[in-house]
Amino acid sequence: MKSFLLPLLFFILLLSGCSKEVSQQGSMAPTATLKIKFEHQFKGQPLELNTNYQNDFGEAFSIGRFKYYISNIVLYRGSNASVLPETYFLIDENDTASKTLRIPIAAGNYDQMHLLLGVDSARNVSGAQTGALDPLNDMFWTWNTGYIMVKLEGSSPLSTQPNNRIQYHIGGFSGAYSALRQMETGFPSSVEVKSGQTLTVTFNADLQRWFNGVHDLPIAGQTVAMTPGPLSARYADNAVSMFSVKDARVQ
Repeated sequence: MKSFLLPLLFFILLLSGCSKEVSQQGSMAPTATLKIKFEHQFKGQPLELNTNYQNDFGEAFSIGRFKYYISNIVLYRGSNASVLPETYFLIDENDTASKTLRIPIAAGNYDQMHLLLGVDSARNVSGAQTGALDPLNDMFWTWNTGYIMVKLEGSSPLSTQPNNRIQYHIGGFSGAYSALRQMETGFPSSVEVKSGQTLTVTFNADLQRWFNGVHDLPIAGQTVAMTPGPLSARYADNAVSMFSVKDARVQ
């Protein structure tokens, strides 16, 4: 029996040693700061609401509202993951302050960051909430269907809706048509953040890719998308493709 148990014990210890080390930042002294900035663009130029644009399909439109959730932020040092607790943020193009996030972190070396575009399934079924997740932010359908992960509204002469409106409310948190999308970004090089310093990571989001980042979704094909399903999932693919890291630096 001993000859069998010893190899088995060694195998279990070997497996446990190969897993990623995960730490909760809440249990570590947060002596530094993570600042995340979001810059919204259209074809490389700063986005302006209620301005006439033309997408790559030659379709004219304007954007009146652009909002989305960022959550579940994790910093990495190699294979070691540092989970930042309670990171739920609503980014709103109409609210400049919302596009800059400041989060206490532990000093250390970091080389990549993961974020969730949307609100995780647990929070979708947690009942009434406050802050960024407050239903009064107009990003929640009903208590049964959960959060709108990304919202883009505007107008286009191609739309036959009242006031030529276009409305894309992308949501769904479970099943084959979940709109949750993981954003995984590696920094250009590993960065060392010392106590008292700030790691600033700047993201670009180019809204041209809303229409053709992964799937071709011309306005003429659909001027409204407001329920979870195959179309909503394709818009979620395009939405996450909008984001790229512009810069990561320590100050």
